[in-house]
Amino acid sequence: MDTGEGDFAFRPQLLQQHQSTMPPLPTRLQTPSSRQHVTDEAQASSIGMPWTESIDPSQELTFMPFWDHQMKFMTSQLTNLQAMPVTNKEGTEDFSITVGDKKNVRVANRSFSSSQFRKIRMTYYDAGPQAQVFNSLWYPAPEYNLPLLGIDLLQFHGGKKHLAVVDFQPVQETEEQHAAKYEHLMQPIRDQYPALQGHMSKRFYDENQFFSKQMLFARFEDESIVSDSLAPAFTQYLDTYMDLMNAQETAPDGAQQVLERHEAYDIYSAHRDPALHMFKAKFGEKWADEFVHEFLFDLSR
Repeated sequence: MDTGEGDFAFRPQLLQQHQSTMPPLPTRLQTPSSRQHVTDEAQASSIGMPWTESIDPSQELTFMPFWDHQMKFMTSQLTNLQAMPVTNKEGTEDFSITVGDKKNVRVANRSFSSSQFRKIRMTYYDAGPQAQVFNSLWYPAPEYNLPLLGIDLLQFHGGKKHLAVVDFQPVQETEEQHAAKYEHLMQPIRDQYPALQGHMSKRFYDENQFFSKQMLFARFEDESIVSDSLAPAFTQYLDTYMDLMNAQETAPDGAQQVLERHEAYDIYSAHRDPALHMFKAKFGEKWADEFVHEFLFDLSR
């Protein structure tokens, strides 16, 4: 399978751009007595998040509790949490909320940064019983040589089909810097939930690239798995990921290389994301192309 590396050109200016927008980081994170947060509640209010009702009132917002939990978790755990623009690179297209022409689908997005993370993005796609999707991706600040936290939860056909992926996604290629450093933290959680121990197909992604061996992965029809297995595993992975972050020392000398690996990840993911075709069908080709390449994976070009 093509890894996308052939399209990848290193860009040294990436680190300079990142550093110009991020506050200086200490050599080791300390737990502050009080945390400063600017989460822009006006932005959340303007898109109505968290939603309390689906665009089709007959459908539950299956994954909105996951969105809500993550927002509360970020507010309590992250230092200097800041709401970031949710636009294309030129700032001419606002992706905060978009409704399809037929008024039967909508997608809401938020983006944040903090002292520990250069970007955390959140997306909720609500198409009533057709589809409910919560997607989030956490990019550590490049001073931290750590995996990304990837979350992709999908429900289709009014709850008849589900797909769930939660993973500490490794960005480094060598095994000693790959997943081996932290998979032992994930395994005891994954072992508790047999329903989440599946394996992804190779249709879109190679599980040996940018995925760990302790990824939570499941395809299922029984909706009770969402509350009985997925919800507790999700919260435990969040807690463990932050424990990993808080125990990590910064390595400024390696920041450029880490950011280049973030770029490689974005290129790989943008070229393979199956959601692109859905976005094109619902919101148009231009919107979908900019959304994927300039918001979801904004280092991909």
